[in-house]
Amino acid sequence: QVQLVESGGGLVQSGGSLTLSCATSESIAGVYYMAWFRQPPGKEREFVGSSTNNPSVYYAESVRGRFTISRDNAKNTMYLQMNSLKPGNTAVYYCRRGVSQAYWGQGTQVTVSS
Repeated sequence: QVQLVESGGGLVQSGGSLTLSCATSESIAGVYYMAWFRQPPGKEREFVGSSTNNPSVYYAESVRGRFTISRDNAKNTMYLQMNSLKPGNTAVYYCRRGVSQAYWGQGTQVTVSS
């Protein structure tokens, strides 16, 4: 089974930045759909943004203009650059690979304080 491992989370102050990484055990060069999701405390998992190999990117309205998704296919890694973080962005962030046949990482905790 494909393995995905998120990293880069931590505690940051409001207005700060973090870059999350999603390292995969298999090549992502030919993977059409990669995405980031998050699960805030007490809420359901929600979509953050996606990257396809068209190429194109799409972001949830709540993060558009502040978050940036990129891929490094040579390293089989997807990134999420998060700027201007707010306390409401506190969540466990997850990496997703694929659509109909989807694989998930275990998540990395991001906590934003003020």
